[in-house]
Amino acid sequence: MLVFGFLYLPIGVLVLMSFNNSRILSLPFQGFTLRWYRMALEDAAMRVALGNSIRVAAVATVLASIFALLAAFAIYRYQFWGKNAFRIALNLPILLPGIVTGVAMLAYFSDLGLPLSLWTVILGHAIFGLPVALGPMLTRLGQFPRSLEEAAYDLGATPVQVFRDVLFPYLRSAVVAGALLAFTLSFDEVVVTIFLTGRDNTLPMEIWGRLRTNITPEIAAIATLILTVSTVLVLLSQQAQRDG
Repeated sequence: MLVFGFLYLPIGVLVLMSFNNSRILSLPFQGFTLRWYRMALEDAAMRVALGNSIRVAAVATVLASIFALLAAFAIYRYQFWGKNAFRIALNLPILLPGIVTGVAMLAYFSDLGLPLSLWTVILGHAIFGLPVALGPMLTRLGQFPRSLEEAAYDLGATPVQVFRDVLFPYLRSAVVAGALLAFTLSFDEVVVTIFLTGRDNTLPMEIWGRLRTNITPEIAAIATLILTVSTVLVLLSQQAQRDG
């Protein structure tokens, strides 16, 4: 209980402060209000940053899911030299410290001559989200009954038809679960984004910029909304894996 309290008490206080009728982000609680949520939703800069975050997360999730699906299929189907090293390499973006991943991506994009923009953020988030999307797919493929695939080939199906009509339907729930996790990771990612963003802010970057000057109840309200969205997406991802 002590460990759970240490981990989650700050989050509980943050949520409580988002409803506190006080301009100062501190206890005691002075009354219930939704004013800070209204101010956050009416903030033009926050709305623009939110739109950027949704677009970045959506495109990055699609890219990460496509590459993860191809990688999962290659790992499942083929035996090749360095297969274990390949799997480790795919997981490196999430295993390495965020600052290392961010600096590496910045150096790589600089060498390619790519100007920093939302597109570099999207590419970075796609690379960062690939191992997250890959995990549920590999787990699901590990449970795949090969007899279904063999039966399809015996009936004259081509490899494309087997993938389309047998493998992918079996994998669909894992693809959805991985995509939800990748979207969640991208939506609230800060460290990698710091190195790759240009002039356009994502929502976490907008919050980070304001935290450097002042912590207000409006920031607590936005953080609570992000927490709620992230929690819902993670729960949906877990449900998708169970339903699969």
